[in-house]
Amino acid sequence: MNVQSIESPLGFVIIKEENNAICEISFADIPQENGTKTDVLTLAITELQQYFNGDLKSFTFPIKQSGTDFQQQVWSTLQELNFAEVISYTTLAIRMKNLLAIRAIAAANGKNKIMIAIPCHRVVGMAGELTGYAGGLWRKQWLLEHETKIAGIGQTKLF
Repeated sequence: MNVQSIESPLGFVIIKEENNAICEISFADIPQENGTKTDVLTLAITELQQYFNGDLKSFTFPIKQSGTDFQQQVWSTLQELNFAEVISYTTLAIRMKNLLAIRAIAAANGKNKIMIAIPCHRVVGMAGELTGYAGGLWRKQWLLEHETKIAGIGQTKLF
């Protein structure tokens, strides 16, 4: 596994690549020791920097994370969200045609290891409140405000 760290407005972003696909994107307060910089890592770094600069709204680098078929379905549905589109867990469950699975959907959302590119930060509580985010709620809020501002959809403060 190859690892690269980049600085961002949210601290360090840790990017892990395995078998020519990004398998994890996470946040840290300190950088990790960088490994070999592969073509996939270079692309991911470039695209994440463009995202943070407000110049990119969707990612093209290959991703692959292990998970159950159900988790893969949740993550795939998350990738269908438009840039700056914020939805509730209930709406996500309705889109997946599985309203009774809201808690399982939320759990799968929480197991996502490819933050930002699989936009689990775009899912909020039913009343629009911020709910758990492995990177910290302050990062989730920053990501949502960043996307709202870049998309030019009006208010820049959601919460």
